[in-house]
Amino acid sequence: MTETFTSTVKGTTDAGYRWRWVALFVILAAEIMDMLDALITNIAAPTIRAELGGSAATVQWLAAGYTLAMAVGLVTGGRLGDLYGRRRMFLVGAAGFTLASLLCGIAVSPGMLVGARVTQGLFGALMLPQGIGMIKQMFGPKEMGAAFGLFGPVMGLASVGGPVLAGWLIGADLFGTGWRMIFLINLPFGAAAVVAGLKFLPAGRSEQATRLDLTGAALASLGAGLLIYPLVQGREHDWPAWTFLMMAASLAVWAVFTWYETRKQRAGGDPLVVPSLFRKRGFTGGLVVGLVFFSGMAGIALVLALFFQLGLGFSPLKAGLAQIPWSVGIVIGFGVAQGVQRFGRKVIHAGTLTMAAGIAGLFATLQYAGIDVTPGQLVPALTVTGLGMGMLMAPFFDTVLAGVDPEETGSAGGTLTAVQQLGAALGAAVLGTIFFGLAGGHITAAADDGAAGLRQDLAAASVPAARRDRIADGLRDCAHDRATAKDAAVVPASCHRLQSDVQAAMASAPQSGAAVQKAVADAGEHSARAGFTAAMKITLWVEVGLLGLTFLATFLLPRHARPEEEPA
Repeated sequence: MTETFTSTVKGTTDAGYRWRWVALFVILAAEIMDMLDALITNIAAPTIRAELGGSAATVQWLAAGYTLAMAVGLVTGGRLGDLYGRRRMFLVGAAGFTLASLLCGIAVSPGMLVGARVTQGLFGALMLPQGIGMIKQMFGPKEMGAAFGLFGPVMGLASVGGPVLAGWLIGADLFGTGWRMIFLINLPFGAAAVVAGLKFLPAGRSEQATRLDLTGAALASLGAGLLIYPLVQGREHDWPAWTFLMMAASLAVWAVFTWYETRKQRAGGDPLVVPSLFRKRGFTGGLVVGLVFFSGMAGIALVLALFFQLGLGFSPLKAGLAQIPWSVGIVIGFGVAQGVQRFGRKVIHAGTLTMAAGIAGLFATLQYAGIDVTPGQLVPALTVTGLGMGMLMAPFFDTVLAGVDPEETGSAGGTLTAVQQLGAALGAAVLGTIFFGLAGGHITAAADDGAAGLRQDLAAASVPAARRDRIADGLRDCAHDRATAKDAAVVPASCHRLQSDVQAAMASAPQSGAAVQKAVADAGEHSARAGFTAAMKITLWVEVGLLGLTFLATFLLPRHARPEEEPA
């Protein structure tokens, strides 16, 4: 079965659409906007809350609302492109995303901001799946790999550049906008994407699509929501039973969805996700690889940013700048992958192993440099990590989608992008939970290890023995409670007690007050750095394990994206 396009733009045949490379950059601009908006609120959340107010849950939903709306809408968004035209749906999505960004930038309450973030996610879910379908429409087989290969470095650069940009914009306070500029900056980019899309994107729609599968859309949305909501909220609530019941219910809903879509296709209907996709080795293998890899990639990116700020004390801008070698490595990896693409699946395997070597290098660097590690010492390992990521991602999309038939493109694009979002949510939840779960115990252990030195410093400042013990014990309890607190804005009771004990010690020895304060501050900083560093090193090995699973899952992919690429 082939797909017919009713196009108003000439040249959308195998020879290649005339404006295909310009159109590709319009599509990539939309990808950049999405990636930046998925990351920036992690940096800006404390500043936003200080100005607008709201609870810790409000801060969490700034990111979770966007992710949830994106995930539940992606498959439907891809299908709408098949039904009503990919360019039309891309333009509607880009315009809506831009207007939602404006609403974020002028929000006057936490509820308004969260609502605008959800709206951003919904329009992003309408905009993003169209890009893959239009690339398949515009490019011939010989250029398809290069076109999809650009996604790797662009996504990598955006993922690293997002925190840098957010930190700089907040600090620069352009025109007195503060954090609002991280959303308002989308306005010129979004407007440019709409104008350029009208001029350069190819028109047309699939004549095979008939109408939207509303029941399938509802089941897919319910299944995704039942999975993502507990993953996002579970840690805040200490993983109660309802989180696991929701995830189990998600599996049941997805089973019903699969049954319904198969039944609908057999009855001659137009299913939301074409079941025949899952009989294609490249596509089904790609979903598995994508789920595991993007889980690890998103998880380690989040944890590393948190470690730089919480463990090493970097400012948001410095934490973002420290990750620049990662982005440089991604660009190099993309170039390497283009040069060796004839090796097919082996390039993805090599990229996985290289990235794992880079992660192991991060562990070795932390083991060698300890808690005083500098950004310069991290450069080699981060560069190698980015190199592997670029090599892996450059051929990934082309390999997964090469065997998809034209009439399946919209469904395949939406499904693959949805799996990326699900993987990102899963990785952030799992690796974030591991990191913070380990941090509390290791910080407590570090405080215990440093208690003798703290007592010695307090003794030198003429603090009585009984009070020295109270301060040492209080520092341990305060450090643990801060590391495991669900709401960072609330000072734990143990920290209030520690502050009272320190003030009493300073009052009992006024001449040594500054020395007492310095001893406690230094001990607290040392225990936090040591604890977070220990937690980070263990989390890095979990990431290596996920990359090992990615390596094994890659065997599910075909050796080459296309049969004609097989070596003679």
